[in-house]
Amino acid sequence: MSSAPQLKASPPDPERLRARFGRSFAAGEVIFREGDLGAESFLIEEGRVRLIKRVRGAERSLMVLKAGDMLGESALLTGVPRSSTAIALSPVVALALDQATLQSLLENHPLVALRIVKQLVARLRDAEDQIESMMLTDTQSKVVNALLKLAQQARDEGSGGTVSFSVSPMELSIRVGLDVDTVKRAVQQLRDGQYLRVSDERLEIPDLDALRRLYHLLGVKDEIRGEG
Repeated sequence: MSSAPQLKASPPDPERLRARFGRSFAAGEVIFREGDLGAESFLIEEGRVRLIKRVRGAERSLMVLKAGDMLGESALLTGVPRSSTAIALSPVVALALDQATLQSLLENHPLVALRIVKQLVARLRDAEDQIESMMLTDTQSKVVNALLKLAQQARDEGSGGTVSFSVSPMELSIRVGLDVDTVKRAVQQLRDGQYLRVSDERLEIPDLDALRRLYHLLGVKDEIRGEG
């Protein structure tokens, strides 16, 4: 018989789960390393985690995960080594789940399983967005495109008016494949043009349609440069 805890079909109690599976990581602490075998997956309760991968000897940021996100599940479920390194960006509290416990949680709690499936779909969407951004040649176009994608996630696509969301300069730089300083300059230009308002790490787009029009104009300018 399996020694894994049997999680009953009633909704999981957060305090009970944290008491049994909770683990804390200090800011800067490595949660797992690329190439390690995966014995656990982690469901973030508090804090932010950065995923990085070595490409041709250089470290490349993949994404930043927040509370509610899961990491490490692919290596755990498939048995392959970790494909990236996870580092706590801030103090992190996460549930550390071994394979049997995760499987029990998925089998007995459909809402948890649905949440994880939605997260995996979101990651695929983010990967597609990053590929689209890589195909853009203009820095401002890359940043505006990423902001439009984030805005569409924050509210129904096609809506006008004001929309706001939280994103750090590092998260935005990861999305567009540019260094943080370049992203900050691009955001400042958008602020100067009154396309954005910024408060700490929260961005507000007062007129989403205006930002869409700017993106279209940037695309036209890029086409003209390409024909020149």
